[in-house]
Amino acid sequence: MYHCYLIELKPNFDCDIPVSDIVLGTRNELDCDTVANMNFELQVQGGPLTVNFKHAGDVSLSSEQVLACRRFQITIFKILVDCKLKKLDEVLERFCLGQNHRTESIDYLLLPVERIHQRPSIIDLESIMSMSSLCNDDSKNSACVNFPQPNNNSHVLLHTQNGMVCTCRIQNSVVYTPHNSILYCITGLLDDLNGNSLMKDSKSLTYKAHYEAKHGINLCFDQQLLLNGRHIFRVQNYLLKCRQQTKKESSDKSVELPPELCAIIMSPISTSNLYSFSLVPSIMHRLESLLLSVNLKHMILDNCPQNITIPTIKVLESITTKGCQENFDLESLETLGDSFLKYAASQQLFKTYQNDREGLLSVNKEKIISNLSLGKLGCDRKISGFIREESFDPKKWTIPGDYSGNYFLNEELLFNKRSIYVGGTRKIDTEVVGDVVEALIGAFLSTGGELDAIYFMNWVGIEVDLDHIRYERHLQVQPEKLIDVGHLESLLDYKFCDPSLLVEALSHGSYMPGGYQRLEFLGDAVLDYMITAYFYYTYPGMMSPRFLTDMRSASVNNDCYARSAVKAGLHEHILASDIVHRNIDSTVNNFGLLSTESTFGFESETSFTNVSF
Repeated sequence: MYHCYLIELKPNFDCDIPVSDIVLGTRNELDCDTVANMNFELQVQGGPLTVNFKHAGDVSLSSEQVLACRRFQITIFKILVDCKLKKLDEVLERFCLGQNHRTESIDYLLLPVERIHQRPSIIDLESIMSMSSLCNDDSKNSACVNFPQPNNNSHVLLHTQNGMVCTCRIQNSVVYTPHNSILYCITGLLDDLNGNSLMKDSKSLTYKAHYEAKHGINLCFDQQLLLNGRHIFRVQNYLLKCRQQTKKESSDKSVELPPELCAIIMSPISTSNLYSFSLVPSIMHRLESLLLSVNLKHMILDNCPQNITIPTIKVLESITTKGCQENFDLESLETLGDSFLKYAASQQLFKTYQNDREGLLSVNKEKIISNLSLGKLGCDRKISGFIREESFDPKKWTIPGDYSGNYFLNEELLFNKRSIYVGGTRKIDTEVVGDVVEALIGAFLSTGGELDAIYFMNWVGIEVDLDHIRYERHLQVQPEKLIDVGHLESLLDYKFCDPSLLVEALSHGSYMPGGYQRLEFLGDAVLDYMITAYFYYTYPGMMSPRFLTDMRSASVNNDCYARSAVKAGLHEHILASDIVHRNIDSTVNNFGLLSTESTFGFESETSFTNVSF
């Protein structure tokens, strides 16, 4: 029993080659979240092509049909990925030897769609089984099949490397020419050309003479119509964000081939199907990446006591680095997660160590938020194994059923007894692991709020909470004698339960030991988080990660805060020594010459020293 999913391909441009839908058959049903996120664009030559994914029902296949389907997908992908017949022969020989006793570690099928949708199955089993019989019979006088033909020569016997073959077999096929070791896809017969015809680019040289002069081959059946062929499509990474558009590739150029020089490798298979299957490795890489994200998501949430959910696509975004060169990466989520991490860590330290000064709090915060610490925590939780750090290389894609080379996968257990397949080992920088941890904090925060982010932080080993503990103060002052509490509360539109906080917040170190530094430590983290969150949520998808970082830097800085404070008149209430007040007055006088329209740091023309504000 296979669960079938229809992969619909829709080019958003005028395409020279039509595309065909493809069926994915899996033994295990995919979850709804994964299927919903399998709608995206590929950047193909010519423009964007939309991929849509939907469940198409279940189908039962016999053992014979399953073997034929596996042989089909091994053949077509070895042709498209390697473009070498020798490798295909080796793999098929290994497949035939092991098909009765080998258990597949990866068992899914990628198959062409049935052209007549009224039939019970959407899989084109007739063509697949016909192709299997072609391989088993060595194609000697194979029977005709019902397949659309481009001309009226649909039932003529031709001399090929396989022997006498009906044109229905060689039209819409993949052939191999031993004289130059090249694979071609055949699109039909050329009605007006045979071996004795003049070559297209020559006024005197015939095809027969050309093959004799260049390859030493004497065409024995020069009256046969020539075949119209084209080079096999080359599999590429179509997930790249900015895929370089090259000139027409060699596969676009048609060639004329004598049938007697052609050995049929696959038939029937249309050019449309071949082109569509060349896109599949990129599509499956996206699906495999989503399934990887599902595994990580379940690993994090398996023992979650709360009702926490996170979209798989957000997890995928969190584990995708810029090096993948895809349409999304972790940088925006990392920026958001970094700001929340600093805020949560600062608040935790502030309330836990109420007698520590700002310097010690900063040292302890750095121990929590440093990339080295985050990277170690991420590695301890096995997050490092999920990180996507390189762009997809189709040549390294694991073809299902192909056991050659390094295609063996080992099953390993994660710490929570979930299994996952691993294909090898690699080295990942600790800093990258730390970035992913921050991105995952941002992912949980952006989709579920602060409590969900706190859950993930605790899961990964960062022990924080959002419980508010009343600040136990040892400052024995009468606020009303030092500042105008009523005026400041009116100015700030806020009523303080403990007005002595105002005194501490406005006290410079020259007036009071330590001054406002503890509150500055906490307030800086709050502002960083709030401003980052504001930009992230106000401009969703519109602000690049770099621009988001630049906007945060321009807004979260001393100059920006100082301009805001002066504009609001807060500087008049600062408690400081005479020297500091003279510095403040000097700076404010310069400030009065500037425009007060904006308080963004990147528009400031006056620098405000830390002594002043």
